[in-house]
Amino acid sequence: MGLRRFTTPRPPREEQCELCGVQLAGERHRHLVDIDKRALVCACGPCSQLMDRSGASPGRFRAVPGRFLSDAGHRIDDQAWETLRIPVSVAFFFRNSALDRPVALYPSPAGATESELEEEAWRSVLDATRLAAHLEPDVEALLLRRHEGRTECFLVPIDLCYELVGRMRLHWQGFDGGAEARADLDALFTHVRGLAREPQGSRS
Repeated sequence: MGLRRFTTPRPPREEQCELCGVQLAGERHRHLVDIDKRALVCACGPCSQLMDRSGASPGRFRAVPGRFLSDAGHRIDDQAWETLRIPVSVAFFFRNSALDRPVALYPSPAGATESELEEEAWRSVLDATRLAAHLEPDVEALLLRRHEGRTECFLVPIDLCYELVGRMRLHWQGFDGGAEARADLDALFTHVRGLAREPQGSRS
């Protein structure tokens, strides 16, 4: 299954832990990143704690954190965005430890589309936001949106980014996504703004 759960429509069904098979109550549950397969895995609480090795030696699974951070004072301007060569207004970036390189993805009618990211472009993003120092490889991403003349910058759980991709694919119409997709995108970013906090110890 992996990331396909966020990028293809499917009939409603009872979610199950993909490690032990127990049913997962409610819509929200923990996710693990399977480093070897580059996939998301649904997990119950006990399995998540058992399989997560992020605090010790690197293992196959890492739990996706639930934190949301914001950086209102970032310096990602129009010039920096142009160097990224992203054809739409939303993108997310994370460090893939298996590939040992940064990955840039953006939503499209076909799902998550990877953009060829040059080291200089990646560095322009990292140098322009203090969130880069907090970013955990594989499980967290920098989520950027170019909107109304400025760029918003957040650190978010990686599963939210793939949820965003799935929602955009589901509602996408025409060349630019259409009104329904834009409304869904607005709603998601409103949700992120409500959860995001400035990093502790940061200065404005």
